[in-house]
Amino acid sequence: MKAISVRQPWAWGIIYSTKDVENRGWPINYRGDILIHAAKKCTKKEYEIASTFCQNMGVSIPELKSLRRGQVIGIVTIVDCRFSQVASGWGISGQYHWHLENPREMAVLQK
Repeated sequence: MKAISVRQPWAWGIIYSTKDVENRGWPINYRGDILIHAAKKCTKKEYEIASTFCQNMGVSIPELKSLRRGQVIGIVTIVDCRFSQVASGWGISGQYHWHLENPREMAVLQK
């Protein structure tokens, strides 16, 4: 199965909230399910920028220390991909907007 790494808290937003667009500098032709891997790295500054953006979208995100990182946290379906010069909702201008649907959480495996 295909996978993509997404930094937190954006990965959390895709699986647990309303983030239905992933912004990338390249297009994707694939349509279908893809694993969302929560990247291990997230600086405090990156988290604060993302937190402000999310608050503007009406979304409260968990504290950084409580977010799962360095593991697959869920599956989502890529349904479309369009380049946009205009910011809209979760979409940032000048990026390819990967349109996402049907987020599903993957449970944590106990050791």
